[in-house]
Amino acid sequence: MGFVDTFLNIDVMQRVFPMLWRGIGNTLALAAATLVVGSLTGVILCLMRLYGALPFRLFAIAWIDVFRAIPILVLLVLIYYALPFMGVRLSSFASAVLALSLVFAAFTAEVFRAGIQAIPKGQHEAAASMGLPFPIIIWKVILPQALRIAIPPHTSNSVAIAKDTSLASVVAMPDLLKQATDAQALTANPSPLIAAALMYLIVLLPAVRLVSWLEDKYRTQDR
Repeated sequence: MGFVDTFLNIDVMQRVFPMLWRGIGNTLALAAATLVVGSLTGVILCLMRLYGALPFRLFAIAWIDVFRAIPILVLLVLIYYALPFMGVRLSSFASAVLALSLVFAAFTAEVFRAGIQAIPKGQHEAAASMGLPFPIIIWKVILPQALRIAIPPHTSNSVAIAKDTSLASVVAMPDLLKQATDAQALTANPSPLIAAALMYLIVLLPAVRLVSWLEDKYRTQDR
């Protein structure tokens, strides 16, 4: 067999396309759940680290340091295979969302912390002098400005974590990579992996370009 028949076999790709289509749907669902849960948790961790009482600050620092350091694959295996020994059983989807969200939240917290600390302290003082309560100051004054600063790096981290959803295949979640490897085994041909790579490219390439556009946009505005 030649290169095309081995790696770019259109007939094989067409036969396994329904499997890959289900896989990309699961991958997108996993990515969306991770981005929502991780982003919200990360913002909460950021606020705890900056404004919380000492125990909350220490908890946030420990979370951020630990989950920025631990590999996602190790965390995923621990959650899916170790927790059942403690009586906690999660589905492969829930395990993947939890593992990815724990890590993504840690990076999100640091991105928003940098954004908040870049805001002049006078903004907070001016809002406080107007009699605004602290929650309103954070919600209406601080976070909107921090979001503008944090959008480019946060979008970049979002793309990175979306690519890491492929690690969910190690816990038998039928994501795109898992479906592609199963299809490769069924057809005895690596073409499904090439098709999966193309599908990842189609989904993630616009997001990568979005990151570049946002970086250029806010760099120009800052000038």
